[in-house]
Amino acid sequence: MTENTQSSLKKRWVIAPLIPNDVKQALKDYPPFLRQLLFNRGITDASSARAYLGEGSPTPTDPFLMLGMREAVQAIEQALQEGKNITVYGDYDTDGVTASSLLFEFFSQLGSEPRVYIPNRFDEGYGLNLEAIDLLAAEGTHLLITVDCGIRSINEVRRAKELGMRVIITDHHQPGDSLPPADAVINPHQPGDPYPYKELAGVGLAYKLAEAWLQSHPNPSIDLSQWLDLVAIGTVVDVAPLTGENRSLVKRGLAKMRQPQRQGLFSLAQVSSINPANINSGHLGFAIGPRLNAAGRLESALDSFRLLVSQDVFEAGWLAQQLDSLNTSRKEIANHIIESTMLQIASQDPATPVLFSYSPDYNSGVVGLAAGRLAEVFYKPAIVGTVEGEHIKASCRSIPEFDINHALNQCGDLLVRYGGHPMAAGLTVRLEDAPALQERLNEIALASFHGLDLAPTIHIDYEIALNKLQGDHFPGILDAVAQLEPTGASNPSAIFCSRNCRVLRASAVGKGEHLKLVLGSGSNQMDAIAFRKGSLLETLPDKVDIAYTFEINEFNGRSTMQLNVRDIQPSAG
Repeated sequence: MTENTQSSLKKRWVIAPLIPNDVKQALKDYPPFLRQLLFNRGITDASSARAYLGEGSPTPTDPFLMLGMREAVQAIEQALQEGKNITVYGDYDTDGVTASSLLFEFFSQLGSEPRVYIPNRFDEGYGLNLEAIDLLAAEGTHLLITVDCGIRSINEVRRAKELGMRVIITDHHQPGDSLPPADAVINPHQPGDPYPYKELAGVGLAYKLAEAWLQSHPNPSIDLSQWLDLVAIGTVVDVAPLTGENRSLVKRGLAKMRQPQRQGLFSLAQVSSINPANINSGHLGFAIGPRLNAAGRLESALDSFRLLVSQDVFEAGWLAQQLDSLNTSRKEIANHIIESTMLQIASQDPATPVLFSYSPDYNSGVVGLAAGRLAEVFYKPAIVGTVEGEHIKASCRSIPEFDINHALNQCGDLLVRYGGHPMAAGLTVRLEDAPALQERLNEIALASFHGLDLAPTIHIDYEIALNKLQGDHFPGILDAVAQLEPTGASNPSAIFCSRNCRVLRASAVGKGEHLKLVLGSGSNQMDAIAFRKGSLLETLPDKVDIAYTFEINEFNGRSTMQLNVRDIQPSAG
C-alpha cells in the first residue's frame, strides 16, 4: 500500500536556472560544474564561496556571546572547586546521547567524572521529570546540567532548586513563554540572545560550553577538537541545518572520523559496513544514526552512551553488535506500525489535511518513524501516537509548507505537553481531547494551505544526458559534488536529472522493497538503485526520466559508482 500510494503522488521537478554571466565571472576561479552548484545554493560572490567551501581556517564564534554562558562557567567552577557531584541529564536520541558523551568525557578529563542520567523513553518520557529530580537529589547531585532538553521544564527545574541543586539548561529547542528558573539557560533561541548562529544542535551547545570553559580556563592537556566527531553525528542525525557554524563543525568532525580514534565509532562503522576513510554525512544519517537511535527507541539509550565512551575493543564490539540487532528489530516494528497506520488513514476522508493515527499497540519508540513515512507518502503533516492509559503520546512530522511546532502552540490549551521544531515535534494529549486537537489542527492546516498547490518537489541542480556521464568531464562533476559535503538539512546533495534513459535491466531487491536498475543512453550504461520503489517493477516503461544523486556502492570490498534514484517518471518521447 505504501509504495502504490507513493508512486501515485507525482513529484514536481524544479530545475535550477543556468548561472548568469555576472555570477559566472565572480566565481571564475572555480570549475564550471562547481560554479553552477554554488549558484544554486545562493552563493554569488567569491567571498561567500570561500566561506562555504571552508577555504582557510574559520574563526570560531565566541561562546560567551550566548546568554547564560558566563553564569554556566561560574557554576561549573564552583562545583569543581568544592568537589560537588555533577549530573549530566540528556535526551535519549542521538543528539542527546552524543551531547551526554561529550560532557561526560570533558568533565572526566577535568578530574570530576559526572553521573550521566538518560531517562527511559517508555517509563519516563522526554525531558526532565520530577521522579528523576528527586532521585538525583537523594543521590547527592549538586550541579545538574541538561543537554538537548529542559527549556520548557519549569516545574522540574523549580523542584531541583528547592532540593538545593544548581541547574544549567543547555537546549536548542524553542522556549515557551517563560524560561525555567535555572542558574543558567543556554539556548540561542531565548529572547535577546545575541549569538549570531541560532541553529546549533544540542551537542553543538555542549561543545560550546566546553569551549567556553577552556577559553576561560586554558588546559593544554585537553584538545577540544577530540569531540568534533560527536558533534558531527549529533548535528547530522538531529537534522540540524548544515549551514554556517554547523557546516564547519560537521566538516571538521567528518575529517576526524575518517581517521577514527573513538573505539565505539570504529566498531559501529564495522557493523554498518562503512569504510571510515570514506565516511560522509549520508553514512551518519542513514547508518550510524539509526543504530545509535535504536537503543533509545526500543530499550535504553544508555547502551549507545556506553558505546560512544567505551575504550575497550571487546566491549565496544559487543555493544555495536547489540545496536545493530536492535536496529533490525526497529525496522520490523516500524514496518508493522506503518502498515497499521496506512489502514487507519485509508478509512479517513482523503481531503483531511493532517493525518492522525494512534493505537495502544504502537511502540512509542517507533511512532516518529511511522509519522515520517506517512508525511513522505501522502505529503501531509502526520501525527502517530501510542495510547497509554488516558493519554496519547505522539510524534509529529511535517512538510515545508506547515510549521507543526507553531501549530501546536495554537493548541496549547488542549495539550499536556509538547515541543519541537517546524518539521518535527512531540506531544502528549488526553485521549478525550484528541478529537478536538485533530479538528483544530485541521482548521489551522486548511488556512495555511489555502491557495497552495501542495506537491512534493524535487529541486534539481542540473539536467544532463546520461551518455555525458563518462569521459573527461565526469570526474569534474564528481569533484564538484564532493565539495558540497557535508550535505543534509538546508544544504542538500546535488540532484541531477537525465531523460530518455533506456531500462536495460530491472529487478526488485531487498525483499522486493527496492528497485535495482541498469540504465543506458547511447553507448553508456549506469547502475542505479531506487530505494522503496520496488513496486514499480511491473509497470516500468522502456524509457524513463530520472532524478538522482551520485553515490559510491561498497560491496564485498569493491567500490563502484551508482545513481541513487530519487524519482522515476515515464519519458515523454
